[in-house]
Amino acid sequence: MSTPGGAPIHKDQLKAKYIGTGDADMSKYEWVTNMHRDTLASHIGHYDQLSYYAVAQNESIGRVKQEFIEKMLQPCNRPPMGSKEEGEGK
Repeated sequence: MSTPGGAPIHKDQLKAKYIGTGDADMSKYEWVTNMHRDTLASHIGHYDQLSYYAVAQNESIGRVKQEFIEKMLQPCNRPPMGSKEEGEGK
């Protein structure tokens, strides 16, 4: 991968620029959360999609936008309990 000038982009620079690119240590929950946030941000950013959802839900565009923004805080419910924490309870 390279920049428009032709200089190569290092993997660390790409991760710093785009947070959702992930790595080998990323959990499934983190990856799915990033995908949901990206999708919601895309719906908010594209007015035509936002108006489509507003018409489909019979809501105002502002209300649908607010719901999507609130959903971005925790798009996939609560994070799963780790195996270390599950073992302590037994």
